[in-house]
Amino acid sequence: MKKRMKVGLVGASGRMGQEITKILKGTPSFELHLAICRQSSLAEFAYTRAQPSCLEAKEVDLWIDFSSPELLQKTLSVAIKNKTPFVSGTTGLDTKQVSALKRAAKSIPILWASNMSLGVAVLTEAMKVFARVRQFDFQIEEFHHRRKKDSPSGTAKSLQQALENVVGRELPPPLSVRGGGIFGIHKVHAMAEDEHIIFEHSALNRAVFANGAVEAAKWLSLKKKGFYGMRDVLYSETK
Repeated sequence: MKKRMKVGLVGASGRMGQEITKILKGTPSFELHLAICRQSSLAEFAYTRAQPSCLEAKEVDLWIDFSSPELLQKTLSVAIKNKTPFVSGTTGLDTKQVSALKRAAKSIPILWASNMSLGVAVLTEAMKVFARVRQFDFQIEEFHHRRKKDSPSGTAKSLQQALENVVGRELPPPLSVRGGGIFGIHKVHAMAEDEHIIFEHSALNRAVFANGAVEAAKWLSLKKKGFYGMRDVLYSETK
């Protein structure tokens, strides 16, 4: 019988952590081993700890991280030490923290994405068609719930970078709207004098990100060291 992979989930008591836990419980290839969170105990997991630098971390086969930039860095150090694959959807990272992820990828498999939705990965790929109309005006627009701290969102920043790479020039910064309970809407506008193209992705619930994270974890568990994104999960020839 194939061994079940022991998962360490960072930010396990958060909204995303709870969604990922639900999916992992129904995934035969994964075992809920170690929860990193402020709560004293989460019954689904074998262990609950406040910090990733704990004895049980040595037993983790794969980390999934949806926490904070600070906790990501602490977990990354543990993952490097134990040579453990690392999946993260934590946003709000600065350039130094992203560089730290890329350096770590020289020794372990790392997959980081500002948005774990498979649909956003498809949207990013679809934007390549704008190379044919690079003379158009472009604008990225994003909507999220009122509790979201970062503005613009990590997804909007990633889309902005991808679009600027496609059209070969700097574009106006993303427009951000915060209100209500919107899970996430991202729009890419391409505008000319006589026509207007809109690419749009809407997240209908948090489960879309949790499902993407678990798919990413399955994919990464079979990979060697390197820095990966959600595009690799969908479009890699060695999928």
